Amino acid sequence: MSDSPADRPARPVVIDVWCELQCPDCRTALDDVRALRARYGDRVELRLRHFPLEKHKHSFAAAQAAEEAFEQGKGWPYVEAALAGVEDLDRKGEAHLVDTARELGLDAEEFDTALIDGRHILIVDADQAEGKAIGVTGTPTYVVGGERLDGGKSQEGLRERVEEITDRLLAADASS
Repeated sequence: MSDSPADRPARPVVIDVWCELQCPDCRTALDDVRALRARYGDRVELRLRHFPLEKHKHSFAAAQAAEEAFEQGKGWPYVEAALAGVEDLDRKGEAHLVDTARELGLDAEEFDTALIDGRHILIVDADQAEGKAIGVTGTPTYVVGGERLDGGKSQEGLRERVEEITDRLLAADASS
């Protein structure tokens, strides 16, 4: 069996999406996430990274809820549903997070328990600390190939820049 580069599957390019589930700009960025998923398929790995902002009082709980959704196998659908209901989250708080889980067919009781027992707090804390360490100041922010692209101030041209970096990394991986 040969171990030439052509025989090895290409590693997916990792795109970290620093997000906050109470952030209207992150809801807008979902179109970019969907477009990236459609364009690249399994050639990219989109990873949700949590960066709850203090100005949004339910963002930390929402990040924990997203982690529970990933654990239950519906992470991205939950993220999309939660962001679609940003106003409801503002109004209803954690009850909205559990209701969203129920609507997606997830174990809502387990969601409620996870929010109470804090089983995902360390993941959220670690993401937030890493984000601060690499200079994330707002959401959405993308990190692709070590390059940080801040969409918290403006999302103008952001997806195009993510695609340029991703195309470059995929081309470099294919030629190595």
